[in-house]
Amino acid sequence: MKFNKKDDGTYELDVRGYVCPHPQLYTLKSLEKMQDGMILEVLIDNPSSVESVTQACNGRGYAILEQNSPKAGVTAIKIQK
Repeated sequence: MKFNKKDDGTYELDVRGYVCPHPQLYTLKSLEKMQDGMILEVLIDNPSSVESVTQACNGRGYAILEQNSPKAGVTAIKIQK
């Protein structure tokens, strides 16, 4: 798990290689550390984790701005706190 600052107001969380519930937990903990309005880009390679992260974020009022596959087997989710 890697949590890095990309630029002002944008962070990246790489949870490739982790399975549920870890990607969801790491995503929520990372968002808790961030200020409102900041963006978190999460990289996930477990399909069931994509769904659980999305549901958890929606349930807490975070906005899913974008979801795409930058390369085969990887999903990138852009979340605004």
